[in-house]
Amino acid sequence: MKKRGRMGLREEKKERTRRQIADTAWVLFADRGFEQVTVAEVAAEAGVSEATVFNYFASKEDLFFERLDRYGLSLVDGVASRPAAESPLAAFRRLLLTSGGLLARLDEDPRALDRLRTINRVIAGSPSLRAREQLSFARIAETLAASLPGDPVTAHVVAYSLVGVQRSLVQHVRTAILAGEIPDDLAARAEQAFTLLEHGLG
Repeated sequence: MKKRGRMGLREEKKERTRRQIADTAWVLFADRGFEQVTVAEVAAEAGVSEATVFNYFASKEDLFFERLDRYGLSLVDGVASRPAAESPLAAFRRLLLTSGGLLARLDEDPRALDRLRTINRVIAGSPSLRAREQLSFARIAETLAASLPGDPVTAHVVAYSLVGVQRSLVQHVRTAILAGEIPDDLAARAEQAFTLLEHGLG
């Protein structure tokens, strides 16, 4: 029991360090832009070595997308653990709109819009982040496909279609944000997209 306790404390400390590094990086990226901040500067600000940063994150892009990657994987986990009577589409729709992502909190959290503005401003200003974002969506789709039963081709079609709705909503938000507008009707747009998938493209 004591050994498990020590292991638990060690894991908690590692997670705190990971979060500290990611949170520090996020503040620097938001203030100065992604391309203008080095990993060495993130390490210095977080009070760790540059090697420690790379122990937790394979690249600077991974630092930026740590939260978004974690959210995407939570969608996959939610679909995998859905009730037996619920379809993957219904589960993904429910999770995307209610699981606490920024898209779901725009009407509830006045700070969510500011965070969306910051995220999209930083991504739009960095070609490497835009490329990494597409990789993130692809990884989520691949992980989701691997969790679905049945024919693998069908599983991939389903997974990439569901993640495609998420990508489309993200792009809609980004277009509005960069135009100085407030994205609206996200829930309605999501429902329309999921209904289209549910009933077939025809």
